[in-house]
Amino acid sequence: MCQLLGMNTNTPTDVMFSFTGLATRADEHKDGFGIAFFEGRGLRHFVDHHSARVSPLAELVKVYPIKSDNVIAHIRKATQGQVALENTHPFVRELWGRYWVFAHNGNLKDFHPRLHGAFKPVGETDSERAFCWLMQELAKAHCGVPGVEELSHTLRELMPRLNVYGTFNMLLSNGQALWAHGSTQLHYLLRRHPFGHAHLQDEDLSVDFGALTSERDRVALIATEPLTRGEAWVPIQPGELKVFVDGDLFR
Repeated sequence: MCQLLGMNTNTPTDVMFSFTGLATRADEHKDGFGIAFFEGRGLRHFVDHHSARVSPLAELVKVYPIKSDNVIAHIRKATQGQVALENTHPFVRELWGRYWVFAHNGNLKDFHPRLHGAFKPVGETDSERAFCWLMQELAKAHCGVPGVEELSHTLRELMPRLNVYGTFNMLLSNGQALWAHGSTQLHYLLRRHPFGHAHLQDEDLSVDFGALTSERDRVALIATEPLTRGEAWVPIQPGELKVFVDGDLFR
């Protein structure tokens, strides 16, 4: 299956170090990669159906310090749908005048919900169908964009309806918060002052965050498997939805 990476911060931050760690795992997850950066109400969205190990676009992301407070990245190992650009995560939709970004790790079997005209998949994946269904159900539940707490409550009601079809680990953001749902395997890490050194798990690369940050900075990272060693990654329990705002857990 695929691998996920999310970042939520209280001040715009680049994700070069963590994305480098994720891309190292693209030897096995070689069927495409993508990444989305929120900047205010705007969005930078890059996808490539080539492996993050060989894609020039992935090399750009590793060295271009794009500052964002919500990031979602994905490396794909295809289970449903051919290797093609339209099947490459993360997916993007608009709802209530905001961009929404979604990426999924897992496999939903026989999931073919009835979808109305506003949200239809472009590609062939169970992941995009699940995203379209989530957007449809959120639109049905709320007449306008609700607050983070209300959205989180609705998402917690919707997650079990997807879990019954199989493995559903996902990241979702509208730029206000980052939602992470764990079905089988997902971890999070909270970085804050005093910051120290971090060492990538799969690459001989380290960084001293203490030299790059201030006392007020906070960073939350979410990954399928811990990206670094020597840091306090926490597993998300099966069926649990975690919400991150301003680089910290939201209530």
